[in-house]
Amino acid sequence: MKRFLLALCLCFAASELLANPSPTGELLLRWKVDSKPRVGLVYVPVCALDQPTPVIFAWHGHGGTMKHAAETFGYHKLWPEAICVYLQGLKTPGRLTDPEGKKTGWQGRAGEQEDRDLKLFDTVLAQLRRDYKIDDRRIYSTGHSNGGGFTYLLWAERGDVFAAVAPSSAILPPAATGRIDFSRLKPKPVLHVAGQADPLVKFAWQSLLIQRLREVNQCGEARPWGDSDLCTEYTSSIGSPTITYIHPGGHKFPEAAPALIVKFFKEQVRPEFGSVP
Repeated sequence: MKRFLLALCLCFAASELLANPSPTGELLLRWKVDSKPRVGLVYVPVCALDQPTPVIFAWHGHGGTMKHAAETFGYHKLWPEAICVYLQGLKTPGRLTDPEGKKTGWQGRAGEQEDRDLKLFDTVLAQLRRDYKIDDRRIYSTGHSNGGGFTYLLWAERGDVFAAVAPSSAILPPAATGRIDFSRLKPKPVLHVAGQADPLVKFAWQSLLIQRLREVNQCGEARPWGDSDLCTEYTSSIGSPTITYIHPGGHKFPEAAPALIVKFFKEQVRPEFGSVP
């Protein structure tokens, strides 16, 4: 009888583990990347256990935190059916501020910091794919300032992963030669957020970037996009639109941006590999 009861208990325990293989809700997750501890806030909906689920990676700016990013961006509230990932950066020298690297941030170009943040992205995405049912055609990246620059770096180095990207107040980081290599960017739907009075990442720099993005995405005609007068869509002959949200403010992330970014992401699904856009 004791053996029977023990077997019955083990059976129930196994059934419970199968029914709930991974936790959901607001999670504080930890990883080791090249022996360095990394941490992130991850919001996982229950549907991710058995339904293909979109994923948003959101990167804080230089000097930011994962907690502040979650509060400021709030993508998990705007799209609760998506897995939303807010990772914590490490101390990083800034290109425009903090040259001594006393504040947190993300690597600026491929090969810097031993590619610690590109490896972090790979590690986190691999775990999400193991633990949950991920929709590989709906993976997105967005970030502000240094986080926006890292989003551009992800586009260049991991471009095949994403359905779309949405950087804010950022430019594509230059290569070690000091030149920006746009050849690394494959056509990709992009929403770029820029402030006309940005004193840090100059609007003139971002305007030149937007022009190059339109070339990469083979864009032509401009037309209004969404309900905001500040948004413009440059239609693409290959299904990779370039959308801009140009606001009159400075470097601060605008309050209206998260809802627009979620709207944009919901419209973008990565084509199957080998398919024609």
